[in-house]
Amino acid sequence: MLVDESEIREVHGISNEQRQRIIDFLQGAVYSWCKNRKNEWFAARDLLGGDNFFWEGTPMMALFEKSENVEQAGKDAGWLLKKMLNDDKRTYESSSEGRVKQYRWTGQENNG
Repeated sequence: MLVDESEIREVHGISNEQRQRIIDFLQGAVYSWCKNRKNEWFAARDLLGGDNFFWEGTPMMALFEKSENVEQAGKDAGWLLKKMLNDDKRTYESSSEGRVKQYRWTGQENNG
């Protein structure tokens, strides 16, 4: 769950199955980050290889294939990350300092 109440945009051009696989992939990346880099802020680019976009062989490739460019694929990844964080049982805070939205796990889980 995200502490901030900002907008979450829908990503079009992928199937529901592709969307779910991407969200599952992102959740795994987030949980790994939180386990190995406790209390550190992260953004989509931190989880997905920065500007290098090494997505081949991952569910993320569906975003690249449907997008007009790498920049749009990255934006779509950011929206799906935000959706995943908002729907997750864990609570995350966000920061807009800097050029990209960043997130951090608060250490709390919502069991309800």
